[in-house]
Amino acid sequence: MEDLKVTASGYDFKPARAAMQRYVDDNLLSGISWAVLEGRDLVDVNCVGWADKEAEKPLRTDHIFRAFSNTKLITSCAALLLYEEGKLELDDPIERFIPQLGNRKVLRPGATSLDDTEPAKSSITIRQLLSHSSGLSYGFFDPGTPIYKALNERGVHNPMTTLADMVDVLADMPLVYQPGTSWEYSLATDVTSRLVEVVSGQRFDAFIKARIFDPLGMVDTGFFVPEQNHNRLVGYYAGADVMAPMKPGLTRFDHSPFPGAYLKPVPRLSGGGGLVTSMPDMVALIRSLLPGGRMLLKPETIAQMMSNQLPDGQWIRFALLGEQPGRAFSLAGGLILKPGPFDHADAAGELYWGGVAGTQWWISPRRNMAGVMMAQRQMAFTHPFSFEFKRLAYEALKQGRAKAA
Repeated sequence: MEDLKVTASGYDFKPARAAMQRYVDDNLLSGISWAVLEGRDLVDVNCVGWADKEAEKPLRTDHIFRAFSNTKLITSCAALLLYEEGKLELDDPIERFIPQLGNRKVLRPGATSLDDTEPAKSSITIRQLLSHSSGLSYGFFDPGTPIYKALNERGVHNPMTTLADMVDVLADMPLVYQPGTSWEYSLATDVTSRLVEVVSGQRFDAFIKARIFDPLGMVDTGFFVPEQNHNRLVGYYAGADVMAPMKPGLTRFDHSPFPGAYLKPVPRLSGGGGLVTSMPDMVALIRSLLPGGRMLLKPETIAQMMSNQLPDGQWIRFALLGEQPGRAFSLAGGLILKPGPFDHADAAGELYWGGVAGTQWWISPRRNMAGVMMAQRQMAFTHPFSFEFKRLAYEALKQGRAKAA
């Protein structure tokens, strides 16, 4: 297990701690833990609030969290390990490995049925899968559309089906735009986890355990929590109003996205959102992507992983949030090219992503800092607490360096 000892001093995180305690006191979060690094040195590690609010069980750094889309970073690393071995190229067409996903149809703009399509002008590439520019959709964010209805009616997210089964469902579905011409958060990362299985000849869980978790000492990360550790899995909560994130009130929401989720093995090894993890494990993973020590991937691979994969002027967008100008996408997460009104001014160049329940990570090569936040509140990836904490973390490092200069 990764050592979480703070090894760098001179940084004042009291404002950040007070701010996060306020979210707990105001009944907006049950609890939150974090770790912030300068280079590979930890400058602050802390927890506030509860792992279990009802039982008043204090949150500790060894508690286990539902990673949700934090899983995607691990899947990207898995694919890039195979890329380093020469077993795939980023611009390979996906049908080289998964024939069912070749010869795609694409919905015409404004299509009201799945039959209103045109032929794809090009194949889906592995690069497009990793950067969510493949034309695939998710079935989460666009209710009322034909593709949303079809994906959910055909059980594309059914946890009792395998990744191979999921690909079979997608094989008959049209894309929502021509590959490489737009951006939409999607099942592409789950397709990537199936790609890892096909190329490696191993189940996805076996591959990432052997190639990522075991080498990095990530002892708590997997697709379910073993029974002896169930008491370490933190409670999951829904806010009072998804459209009013600062409205106080939390409701226990443990059985999501399905009853008994993460408590026992299921067939679906979702590379897009299926893992549980802990703070020490996430710090170990993030450290392995930073210079100055043993790295999971080659420096040149990490540099490519952190570079923008979208055309100039193309930004990420979500149905509820709209386009996010200044935010692009890499092979492993979002990229802040131009800090927005909720970002610290020093955030330019930051690579980041996280899960729907509020587990998040970021790496800022320009500022030689990185961090992990762990919370469990539904729809917390874009909750105000996350922006406030990151602003305060950037400021703590900026002020600490200024005093040391």
